[in-house]
Amino acid sequence: MLRSYNSVHDMMMSKATESPWGNHFAFLHVGLPKLESTMARRSLEFLKATQKVIQKKRSSVAVHLNGGLIQLYRKLRGSEAASSYVYWAVKNTSMAITNMIGPTEKMTLADHHVKGLYFLLAGNPQNLTVTMVSYMGQMRVSIGTEKGFIDPNKLKSCIQRAFDLILNSTC
Repeated sequence: MLRSYNSVHDMMMSKATESPWGNHFAFLHVGLPKLESTMARRSLEFLKATQKVIQKKRSSVAVHLNGGLIQLYRKLRGSEAASSYVYWAVKNTSMAITNMIGPTEKMTLADHHVKGLYFLLAGNPQNLTVTMVSYMGQMRVSIGTEKGFIDPNKLKSCIQRAFDLILNSTC
């Protein structure tokens, strides 16, 4: 749905913008490829295989049908029914990854400049949630887990090791 990014000033001046305004929600269930021991050494191959699965599912009709169904639920039965449908659809997943395109221009709140921007989902049924948001060309990543579910130090070391594997594979 996102065709372009316009400044607030441009959107206010234009009668019809290329991209729709407001919050838009869609989801897709993705099973990650099995990480084989030989593929762990070639982490770039695993990333490419995962990207191929996501690209294939993202361009499927199911994403648009889900988005349309959620909008239809919201219009006919209200926001609570749409929320219940989304919760029902994702309650059996163990991890959620979300992203949000943030502003490209500097923001202020009550005359205070905003240095960074994060968001994290609350009340979701997943044990692990990863959220990403961009603000002024920088991406911020937040990770939330169920209390006592994951050792934060071990998670941090695993993520660092994964980034190191990816860096070594690309070099």
